[in-house]
Amino acid sequence: MKKLLIIVTLILFSCQKPLNEILIDGELKKWHKIVFKLKTEDTSEFEKDNPFLNYRLFISFSNGNSTIKVPGFYAADGNAAESSSDSGGIWKVIFRPDQIGVWNYEVSFQKGKDIAVKSYDFSGSPLPHDGLKGSFKIYSSDKKGKDFRSKGRIINGNKGYFKFSENNSFFIKNGTDSPENFLAYSDFDQTYRYQIQNRDGESNPEMKIHDYKSHIGDWKIDDPLWKKNKGKAILGAVNYLANKGINSIYMITLNIQADGKDVWPYSNHNERYRFDCSKLDQWEILFDHMQKKGILIHLLTQETENETLLDNGNTEVQRKLYLRELSARFGHHLGMIWNMGEENGPADWTPIGQTDEQRIEMGDYLKSINPYNPIIFLHSHSNDHHQDLYLTPLLGENSYDGASMQIADPKKVNSRIKFWINKSINSDKKWIVNMDEIGPHWKGVLPDAFDIKHDTIRHHGLWGSLLAGAGGVEWYFGWKFPNADLTCEDFRSRDLWWDQSSIATKFISQFPLEKMESTNELVKTPYSFCLSKKDDLYLIYFPSKSNNFEVKLLNNKFNYSITWFNPRIGGEMENGSIKSISGGGFKRIGKPPYEIHKDWVAVIKKK
Repeated sequence: MKKLLIIVTLILFSCQKPLNEILIDGELKKWHKIVFKLKTEDTSEFEKDNPFLNYRLFISFSNGNSTIKVPGFYAADGNAAESSSDSGGIWKVIFRPDQIGVWNYEVSFQKGKDIAVKSYDFSGSPLPHDGLKGSFKIYSSDKKGKDFRSKGRIINGNKGYFKFSENNSFFIKNGTDSPENFLAYSDFDQTYRYQIQNRDGESNPEMKIHDYKSHIGDWKIDDPLWKKNKGKAILGAVNYLANKGINSIYMITLNIQADGKDVWPYSNHNERYRFDCSKLDQWEILFDHMQKKGILIHLLTQETENETLLDNGNTEVQRKLYLRELSARFGHHLGMIWNMGEENGPADWTPIGQTDEQRIEMGDYLKSINPYNPIIFLHSHSNDHHQDLYLTPLLGENSYDGASMQIADPKKVNSRIKFWINKSINSDKKWIVNMDEIGPHWKGVLPDAFDIKHDTIRHHGLWGSLLAGAGGVEWYFGWKFPNADLTCEDFRSRDLWWDQSSIATKFISQFPLEKMESTNELVKTPYSFCLSKKDDLYLIYFPSKSNNFEVKLLNNKFNYSITWFNPRIGGEMENGSIKSISGGGFKRIGKPPYEIHKDWVAVIKKK
């Protein structure tokens, strides 16, 4: 669709010609991306007067009683994804309107020492655009299908689940957790693996960044590119995952001194105050494509090895600038989770880490600068002790919306997810608790070639999560097998697994999840799981080789229908040997329609 373009020109009468201009570029529709471009005198990423730190741009947008302040960023020549330019006079603000009608705006553009990381109440020296006002009109979106613009922003529904703001429907996260260094892609500018050379000045040739060549064929002719032919493979990978029903990708934006040592937003590996405009513009092309395909951006801001890299773990100039730049460039996206650290907190093998106060401080800062009410998580260590130690102080905090769980033993998934959901309820702020990394660390989800059925992960990891009340799942690839956590090049290595995960998450999303709770005590079969709405609806996962299909229905006044769902292949719900039953204590519900020694999900509804 043809874009609408508005040009607002400031005229300096002494020169008798326009020297500065603002362009409003994009489809002027609800939930769509609208870019405000400001033209100033040229500067550069390396200018002595740092444009990232000593300049502050934001625009206040208002519609009726709604007003938000959206931060801007330095964008070099405005086309850096194509030109790889590190200089120019273009600045941008990206806005996503959540209402139709007339919006008014006012520009604040000022200069001063470290002004970018100071509060909006702090005033510097005004730049030419400062104080400029204008208005524009927003119309309804015309998007459909998976495109997030058809459903609105993904928000914390405050009852344990993600929701779409436009239609209040559930978003059950179903993603890939590997490779965590997804952004270490060869077509992105200044992307390489930082290696310590040996005595001969050589690096390990086996340590390579991603090329995702196996997914070039998944790229489509209408998909974007940069520099004529770059980006096909990673955009093709997104297409493949979207076609398999995957709706989130976990990715780190800073792994300096950590596992991959191949992802950073800065102008070079040793920099902490200046950013690579062209690389970040190329990331944005990827992110835009993901949103159109209905894939959430799970943005991991640091790892356990480098959580004190910036400001020794504090939220001071370096960390504030880092979070502000990411927020200004990417915070507008409709589907995004901000994860404040993988395996965050000290452990025996990583003894230097952030404190409770530092975790809360950085979460509070991100909430304060991102106008779109960001969803903020923290990724846990894999054992109970460290989870209890570092997650408990975050319960009830305004800045944290949930926990991104790593669990080493698949058999503990259901109980640990349930544990944290109940703890958050008791703190008066119910968390969204996700199963984001399944263990053991050397195994995770195996390639199909090594585990064609995936029975254990389907049972304990997938259904164990969802029937504990998890808000979603993501899948980690263990390091002992091909296409592992740091080395995955081909997402088809788990093609059969994506089917099973998508079957489960699509199935579960049709039920009134916010009114349901984990009630395993209603089922006698070991390692079975039950999610129920009292006296009204029961979802029960029975593992393979079950020989006792009984459920406790307390209310003897109601009759219930019984149908069965096949978690291995999906499809419609089917009748078993008994179609209905009356309540009152433990009741036999019959047997599944076929393959009774394999796993099944029983759906029991009040008639």
